[in-house]
Amino acid sequence: MSVSCRLAARSCSRQLSTIPAIRSSVAVASQRRYNSSDAPVNPKITPIVDQISQLTLLETADLVSALKSRLNIPDLPVGGSFAAAPPPSAAAAAAAAAEAEADAAAPAAAEKTLFAVKLLSFEAGTKPKIIKEVKSLLGLSLVESKKFVESAPKVMKDNVPKEDAEKMKETLTALGAKVEID
Repeated sequence: MSVSCRLAARSCSRQLSTIPAIRSSVAVASQRRYNSSDAPVNPKITPIVDQISQLTLLETADLVSALKSRLNIPDLPVGGSFAAAPPPSAAAAAAAAAEAEADAAAPAAAEKTLFAVKLLSFEAGTKPKIIKEVKSLLGLSLVESKKFVESAPKVMKDNVPKEDAEKMKETLTALGAKVEID
C-alpha cells in the first residue's frame, strides 16, 4: 500500500472513530482483520509489529531508511511495475549493452583528469614573490606560506584539474620556481 493510501485510510478511520455508533463497528472489523491470519506468529515478531504500528509516519520513514542502510538495500525506482522482472530477451540485451558500455568506458577511465602540483625548488632572489603567490593560491597566511615554500619540494595541491594545474605551473615558473605536475 502506498504512503498516500495509508494516510487516506488513517484519516478516514480517525474521522469514523469520532462517531460513537461507527466506532464500535470499526473496532469489530479491525479485530476481525487483526485475527484473520491463521498462520502462527513468531513470538519475537509480535512485539516488533506492535511497536512499528505505533510509529508516526516520519518515524516509519526513518525506520525504513535505517533498515535500508543497515541491510544495504538499494532504493527501488518509483512508478509503473517496478516489481515485474523484464523478459529474458530484454535482460540479455541489457546485459550486453552494459558490457559494451563498460568496454567503451575502460579506455576513457585510463586518461588522467586530476593532477597534483608539486613545488620542487625556487631561485633565492624570487622567494618573496613565490611566497606571495603561494599565499594567494593556497589561501594560507604569510607565515604558513613562508614555511611551505621553505619546505620545498612539497605538493602544493592535489586532485587539481589539468587546466588549473597548468595555470599554477605557468605562474610559478614565470616567478622562478620549478614546478612539476604529477
